[in-house]
Amino acid sequence: MLVIGVDAGGTSTRAVLATGEGRVVGFGRGGSGNPTSSGIPAALAEVRGAIAGALAAGGASLSEVSEIVVAMAGHDARGGASDWILEPLKENGFAGALWFESDLLAMYASGAVAPVGYGVVCGTGASAVRVEGGRIVATADGLGWLLGDRGSGFWIGRAGAAAAVAELDGLGPATVLTPRVLQAAGIAGEGALSRGSDGRPVGLEQLIRVLYAQRPVQLAAFAPLVFDAAEEQDPVAERILQEAGEQLAQTIELVQAAPGPVVVGGSIVSRPGAPQRVLRAHVTAAFGDQPFVLVDSGAAGATMLALRHAGLRVDERTLARVRAGIGEAMRARVPLADPAPHTTIPQGDTP
Repeated sequence: MLVIGVDAGGTSTRAVLATGEGRVVGFGRGGSGNPTSSGIPAALAEVRGAIAGALAAGGASLSEVSEIVVAMAGHDARGGASDWILEPLKENGFAGALWFESDLLAMYASGAVAPVGYGVVCGTGASAVRVEGGRIVATADGLGWLLGDRGSGFWIGRAGAAAAVAELDGLGPATVLTPRVLQAAGIAGEGALSRGSDGRPVGLEQLIRVLYAQRPVQLAAFAPLVFDAAEEQDPVAERILQEAGEQLAQTIELVQAAPGPVVVGGSIVSRPGAPQRVLRAHVTAAFGDQPFVLVDSGAAGATMLALRHAGLRVDERTLARVRAGIGEAMRARVPLADPAPHTTIPQGDTP
């Protein structure tokens, strides 16, 4: 028996091909596999590419796979909404069962098999869940960039861009973020601070045009600028990170109940330096002395969920086997680094 677990995130996608015993035999990667943030065509291409990479590494075909679990945020597979990926997989020989699971449940399953516990994700988006009996029973946030994702990479990146706009517009304090945001947006030179015909800085006008030409979620690309500025003790950047931590702690409070292991993941909360120090401090303070596990993705959890859907019994040893196999596969593919948010905003990429 072969199963595939896919962790389709807003930044990167990882696919794991494993046997019924949890032995990893193939691993593949791609870019953003979330249709909400990237659109269906782009997400489908990345998910299919990651699956193809895992199959090629394992010398297998889709016809040999019995279960596929795709873990992602904000996807409802009811009413045929899974056809965007199921039909292409069938065309390539897949005859098994396709399941969509929450990225939060996959994150939790990547670090714990206990029936009761918590999962906290802080990447491009942010949310928290309480798990009971292997299922999510309470969820907070994960509402997307427009209505939620408080304290997330998008939230931080948007705050960084807004701080630069505020300084240029005369509403906010000076910050090292301003010239860096301008540079990342392709706006440089002393002329950026000169006044245009309407009395505003030319750089502000150019920055607004660039930002509004992008998909909103791309504001997450400014988050690394905030992290670097916070490391340099820029007061504005430090305040942004502190507020992000407070927002994340408030989200956690909404799902807290009985004690249990806490699994934390996401590109922001696991990032070394200021983000890890500030955001993890808030997470740790919220959960106290409960067991704390940091994971780098939901790939292992998606694979564990695929094994469960196949009717197989999994335990700590199974999880350890899956995690070790993914670690070995990633070390073997070091030159093919996972996609990361760019600090330079591409021009002309309209929604």
